[in-house]
Amino acid sequence: MSERLAKYMARLGVCSRREAEEMIKQERVQVNGEVVKTPAFNVEGSEKILLDGERLPQKDITRVWLYYKPVGLVTSHRDEKNRQTVFANLPAGLPRVISVGRLDLNSEGLLLLTNNGELSRKLELPSNGWLRRYKVRVHGFVNEKKLQDLKNGTEIDGVKYGAINAIVETKQGTNTWLMITLNEGKNREIRRVLKSIGLEVSRLIRVSYGPFQLGALKKGEVKEVPTKVLREQLGNKFEL
Repeated sequence: MSERLAKYMARLGVCSRREAEEMIKQERVQVNGEVVKTPAFNVEGSEKILLDGERLPQKDITRVWLYYKPVGLVTSHRDEKNRQTVFANLPAGLPRVISVGRLDLNSEGLLLLTNNGELSRKLELPSNGWLRRYKVRVHGFVNEKKLQDLKNGTEIDGVKYGAINAIVETKQGTNTWLMITLNEGKNREIRRVLKSIGLEVSRLIRVSYGPFQLGALKKGEVKEVPTKVLREQLGNKFEL
């Protein structure tokens, strides 16, 4: 069966589907000696496909890793401000990987990595119903009613945010640790929403993403999800 060239490239782990579409538009991809000029191009996988003159790698078994992203790293392969990136700081020996979503510069915790770009895109979709949980330390007076009202969603500067479930775990002076659960994570969503109710985030740690847990991982550490576990968690829902 044929499929879009960009999707095929993403499944090989070359890049994300969106990045592949851009490469095709830039006329960097050839199929059987012909330059492809539009992402609306299908392949079966038996073709000779070149990217920048180099043949694409063979399809590898889908793999997923858990990574404890430290504060101070950008979740990007390249950064226009020359900041340190996640991918430049991964342990040696990993193949080319793509992140499932992002964590901003000042956030830490669980980041999923995979060699399958198409799987990465699917795991990011809110329609999966996967919950993302965060331990968040805030400074300021916690108004329990305002905290509970976040379950109804909120709108800030014209941007609508979905339901957020926030539970107080511990308090010490003006510092409070919250456990926050949400289904979708827009850019800096937790920081912006909490700021709107008078709370400043001083630390944010993602502790789980769907069925995957940060557990006892140390900062900067990577742990591969065993194939058996991966198939148990994803096999019925995603193409691996």
